[in-house]
Amino acid sequence: MTRRIVVDLASPRAAWRAPAAALQAIRDAVGGGWEVVEVSAPAVSDGDGGSGSPEAITAVRGAEIYLGYGVSAGVAQAARATLKWAHTSTAGVGSSVPHLRGTGVVLTNSAGVHADPIADWTIAAIGYFARGLDRMREFQAAEHWAQPEVAGLEISVREFAELRVGIFGLGGIGAAVARRALALGMSVAGVRRRPERGGPPGVRWVGAPGDLGRLAAESDCLVIAAPHTRDTAAVVNRAVLDRLPRDAIVINVSRGTLLDETSLLDLLEASRLRGAALDVFATEPLPAGHPLWRHPRVLVSPHVAAVTTRFWERETGLIVENVRRYLAGAPLANVVDLEAGY
Repeated sequence: MTRRIVVDLASPRAAWRAPAAALQAIRDAVGGGWEVVEVSAPAVSDGDGGSGSPEAITAVRGAEIYLGYGVSAGVAQAARATLKWAHTSTAGVGSSVPHLRGTGVVLTNSAGVHADPIADWTIAAIGYFARGLDRMREFQAAEHWAQPEVAGLEISVREFAELRVGIFGLGGIGAAVARRALALGMSVAGVRRRPERGGPPGVRWVGAPGDLGRLAAESDCLVIAAPHTRDTAAVVNRAVLDRLPRDAIVINVSRGTLLDETSLLDLLEASRLRGAALDVFATEPLPAGHPLWRHPRVLVSPHVAAVTTRFWERETGLIVENVRRYLAGAPLANVVDLEAGY
C-alpha cells in the first residue's frame, strides 16, 4: 500500500515559500513507495501558521506525514485516522498544539532553524539603543550635528561589555542570543522552565520561572525569548518591568502575548526605560494609530526577525534528517511537548 506525505509549504512570502530544490530533497528522502502530494494553494506562514486550505484538508485524508506551517483544526480532523507525524516550519506551535494534544501524533517544529537570524536581530537591537543610534537618526532628520550632546554625555551611550543581559527563555533562540552576547563581552543570565538544563558556557546563572523578577532586576537588557504557553501568557507584567534598572532595554522576539505592552508604554513615557525593540505584538498587524508606532524610544519590527535568505538551507536539512529518522524508526529532532505547549 502506498504511503502518503503531504507538503503544504506554498507560502505567498518569498522567504518562506519552499523552493524546488527543497521539494526535490524531500521526494528523494522518502524514496519509493510514497505518494508525495504538494499542495499548491497558498499556505499562511505568518506567526504560528495553521491556515488549512481546502486543498490541504483534502490532501491529508489518508496521509501519514504532514509538512506545513502549523496544523489547523481542519487538517488535524481530516487526517485523524492516519496521521503519525506533523512538522511545522514555524518556531511557534500555538496554532497546532490544541488540535494535536491527545491524538498520539508527533509534532516537530523549526525553533532551532530560526535561532541564528533572530539572535542576530536581537544583538543589533541591543546595539541600536546602547550606542544611541536611535538618537542619531533623530538628529540626522533634523540636520543637527549632535557632537556636543553626545560628547557631553547628554545621551546614554554604553559599551557592550558593561551590559547585563537577562534572557527569559534559554531554548534554541535564547541560547543563540546568549552565545553572541557573551562573545561581545556582555554578562548573561537566564530563566527557563527547566533550569537544570542550564545555558551556554559562561552564563552567570540560570533560574526557574519564579526567578523572573530577579532576572529583571539584574538586567540592563531584558530579552523575551520564551514560547507562548498557558504559563507564560502576560508573565512579563508591570511587577516584572518595575524591577528593571533605570534606562534598561526591553526586547521581545517571542510573542506579544507575553509582554504587558500598556505597562511598557507607561514606563517609557516616564523615561524609566531606555527603549524597547519589539518584533512581536499582542495584536498583529500592529493597529494604525497604536502609540507604539510613533514612540521615539520604540523600534517596531513587523514580526520579521527570523527572515533570512538561508532559511531553506537549514529547514531542508532539518526536514530531510527527520524523514530519514522517521523511516528508520529513530527519535525525531525538535519534538514538541504537547502537554507543555512547546
